[in-house]
Amino acid sequence: MSAERIMSTINEYIRVLRFARKPTREEFYAISKVAAAGIVLIGLIGFVIYLLLTVLPRYG
Repeated sequence: MSAERIMSTINEYIRVLRFARKPTREEFYAISKVAAAGIVLIGLIGFVIYLLLTVLPRYG
């Protein structure tokens, strides 16, 4: 990798960091709620699959 390409990449990172800001409390709560809902949804899907694979073979 050339020095010019490395400097270009570093400058791009710096530009992004200049625009970055700390989220407001409302934004943080909204993101947290969406993440929690996703975790719960994936857990429920896994639990349903577990039930299907353990309970249904008994009745088959």
